[in-house]
Amino acid sequence: MEVLHAVNPVTGEVIEELRRNNPEEVSTAVINSRRSFENWSTLSVEIRVKYLKAIRSNIMSNLDEYALIISKDTGKVLTESLMSDILPTLDFIRYYEKNTEKFLKSKKRNTPLSFQGGKSFITYQPLGVIGIIAPWNFPFQLSMIPVITALAAGNTVVIKPSNETPTIGALIERIIIESGLPEGVVQVVQGGREVVSALIDAKPNKIFFTGSVATGRKIMEQASKHLIPVELELGGKDPMIVLEDANIDRAVEGALYGAFANSGQVCVSVERLYLQENIAEEFIRKLTERVKQLNIGSGKNNDIGAMTTSDQIEHVKNQINAAVKMGAKLITPLKIENNFIHPVVLSNVNHQMEIMTEETFGPVLPIMTFDRIEEALRLANDSDYGLNASIWTKDTARGEKIATKLVTGNVMLNDVLRNVGNPDLPYGGYKDSGVGKYHGPEGLYSFSRETSVMVNKGKSNREANWFPYSTKKYEGLTELLKTLNEDKSLLRKGGALLKIAKKLKEID
Repeated sequence: MEVLHAVNPVTGEVIEELRRNNPEEVSTAVINSRRSFENWSTLSVEIRVKYLKAIRSNIMSNLDEYALIISKDTGKVLTESLMSDILPTLDFIRYYEKNTEKFLKSKKRNTPLSFQGGKSFITYQPLGVIGIIAPWNFPFQLSMIPVITALAAGNTVVIKPSNETPTIGALIERIIIESGLPEGVVQVVQGGREVVSALIDAKPNKIFFTGSVATGRKIMEQASKHLIPVELELGGKDPMIVLEDANIDRAVEGALYGAFANSGQVCVSVERLYLQENIAEEFIRKLTERVKQLNIGSGKNNDIGAMTTSDQIEHVKNQINAAVKMGAKLITPLKIENNFIHPVVLSNVNHQMEIMTEETFGPVLPIMTFDRIEEALRLANDSDYGLNASIWTKDTARGEKIATKLVTGNVMLNDVLRNVGNPDLPYGGYKDSGVGKYHGPEGLYSFSRETSVMVNKGKSNREANWFPYSTKKYEGLTELLKTLNEDKSLLRKGGALLKIAKKLKEID
């Protein structure tokens, strides 16, 4: 039997050995999921919501235990596990408990006057089996939220957790069982690339992937062979723009948290800091002082935890060293102890350096200065990524205007990261940051089959546009088009349109 070893990044100890699934088992899981879909998809929204409540109740009853499991598997501090993995999950469950029925109700749409007596609407039905491929940085939240959304929409799920954090997959399996969900509605398959490949080849109705750009491209390429729709939540190189009128003390704290929370292993981390020139010196001085006060470790009183994977440590180290060779200056030193990287602040960087153009995904904050806001916007948009950004100014009206000029999926004013936790806002990126949106009503719709319906009451035997064609019909249609496109109110031309439509129906 092949196994996956779950390793605690802080201690290096093996926490658990978990069975690795083979491709045949993955295919069987999708088949079983399709069978379970036949029943699950017919349940009322009210019943599905009761299951969501059971999941939330299970998590609430085991907060401390689940936070500890997440911390051991990822290396993050307990507060991060509770605040950034568990809290948003609970918020999203409550959000869909409250709103799923409203969001999935048929939506009325307008019907053109030329189709008199008809009505139009949109219905939302589940897609089928959703294949979810989850990451290791927030393995609980970034697994459970898409799972919950897919279930609320009436789908069944086969989820593959990251093989770097397999214990979270086992935890999800436990929660689903203890919450009493029907067998086969959510299944977990463990393994690496071969399991991902087998999951795609089993032809689920949609693939939802969170992870790196490189892996996202490969998944999309393989899925395209089967015409499987794919949603990709990928990386970021998120800019933070601080204007001269910002609350500097608040912005310093925001940069500190935005860059170093979860050791910088956040897709919406602040990875580029742009400071207006006349505040840069004060800002950097205050930031440096605060960085030195951060506590490194794995306990409840620590701020910065371990890096989750050794590969990521090497990636971060290589980016920093390459930048220094090209002239970047270390404001705080590069210090690595076991799997802990102490926060690093860099100056004298530019956009020829990888550290300003490629995702770092570690506790590193490179800083550039700018003179005018036009320069800051040019620098912020000079990126292959477009996931998140933040603007810092006391003039919020100005900040809102600046936000519209950033090529990104999400923006915060005078805050960082927290917009990702707003259940009602659609979340997703542009350019290399991904394809599609989830969260909010858009999340449910992304896991739904949207069907447009138009109803004709069918009282007459023939419609005006049906056969036979004739000169009279052509002339009548011409009159109809001219009347429809007159620059008059509908009230003024409504009577004429009804007369023309009636005349057209009477033409043989």
